[in-house]
Amino acid sequence: MFGRFAPTPSSEFHIGNLRTAMVAWLAARSTGRGFLVRVEDLDLPRLSDAQRITEGQLTDLARIGMTWDGPVVHQRDRQDVYEQALARLGDRVYECFCSRKDVAEATRAPHGTTPVYPGTCRGLSSAEKDRLRAVRPPCLRVDAQAAHQSVTDLLSGPHTGVVDDFVVRRADGVFAYNFAVVVDDCAQGVDQVVRGDDLLDSSPRQAWLATLLGFTPPTYLHVPLVHSPDGSRLAKRDHALSLSRLRAAGISTAQVLSHLAASLNLAEEGDQVALADLVDRFDPALLPRDPWLVDPMEWADAA
Repeated sequence: MFGRFAPTPSSEFHIGNLRTAMVAWLAARSTGRGFLVRVEDLDLPRLSDAQRITEGQLTDLARIGMTWDGPVVHQRDRQDVYEQALARLGDRVYECFCSRKDVAEATRAPHGTTPVYPGTCRGLSSAEKDRLRAVRPPCLRVDAQAAHQSVTDLLSGPHTGVVDDFVVRRADGVFAYNFAVVVDDCAQGVDQVVRGDDLLDSSPRQAWLATLLGFTPPTYLHVPLVHSPDGSRLAKRDHALSLSRLRAAGISTAQVLSHLAASLNLAEEGDQVALADLVDRFDPALLPRDPWLVDPMEWADAA
């Protein structure tokens, strides 16, 4: 049994990334699970940048006291695993020639929601497919047959979603996130998934796919994100709140860890703690249900 943390090496971590990583590590260690780190680098053409960023991310995890079991796994090295899983889906997969604009217009989804694919290409004839291939390459979708899937999140409770015919391999040949992450978790024995609550809505389709592949879906814990005072969530541009920038500003890693622990109701503000000290204190029921509001200027003043 394993928990895991699976970052994308597109930017250095900010404190929100580290906070989620902490919860993932504590959730695994407090339940006697192993802990894995997997780099989600399927879609990063600038490999040298990805390698540099990955090294920095792993350094940050180690600095706050995090350890992991076995080597770090890279998705870019797992193409054969994804191809084998795709073959197992057999005729549940079909070609789709719709663009994102086509899907959005066909579904007329409300602004800000993810369009649910209506199955436009599911019943295409061989002749129609041949004609469309001359115009654009197809992606591959899985035929979900209008399934509904329920998951129970350890923090937010039951969550049910419609499973649409989601993309498993894009038109450019890159395997899609919702497919690769499930295949990896199943292959690596991950039975506990902890991540930001912006990914809660993807859990029903991922649990459904795990079941289709013959695996038991993992338990889920989705952590509220870190937001700025204006209500916007921290993003990759918020480099001022990266561990390296905070250290350069005079805020030690120990201070950062103290702030993060306090934000998770695992310590009092100002307590000096080691990550390992928090394992016995960890309880999902104690975690906050609302976003953590952080003002970068206040952190600068504390330096």
